[in-house]
Amino acid sequence: MSYPDQSTLADADRILVIGCPGSGKSTLAKQLSQALDLRYISMDRDFYWLPGWRKRPRNEINRLIGDAVAAERWIMDGTGLNSFHLRLPRAEAVVWLRLPRYACLWGMISRAFRHLGRNRPELPAGCPERISLEALVYVWNFERNAAPSIEATLRKHGLIKSTVIIRSRKEARKFVALCA
Repeated sequence: MSYPDQSTLADADRILVIGCPGSGKSTLAKQLSQALDLRYISMDRDFYWLPGWRKRPRNEINRLIGDAVAAERWIMDGTGLNSFHLRLPRAEAVVWLRLPRYACLWGMISRAFRHLGRNRPELPAGCPERISLEALVYVWNFERNAAPSIEATLRKHGLIKSTVIIRSRKEARKFVALCA
């Protein structure tokens, strides 16, 4: 794994942006999609959710992901461990937002207040912003519960060397500037 250096993405046409909820995955992926001229794909909007916060059936999610990753050029935000097996074999690089817990909690809470009751662009119509205790607990425990599995999966797919780790919002801004 490397620390922010745009050379990791220099020749990458298929990039995953992963991290804890509230870390800024969607923001970074959209900024990088513009800087690198890649199609932006939102896992939440494009695969997982239907209006009214209804989850798509798993087989449909997998089909949509399979179709999307078959394309030659894209950047996709979303950690979604249960779909890594579809996305990682096609990814050429990974950007992992590994911000401190407090930064992710702040990101999630401030986003909820900014968009409360309204749709974010990264969500389908009919899915107004919401926040739950369960989501906050997930963020609180993300590094302990999810990060080891993410690391192991990146190693398994041979992407550990083409993974950029970003540990702060300031680092993320600098990284986008380097890639522009």
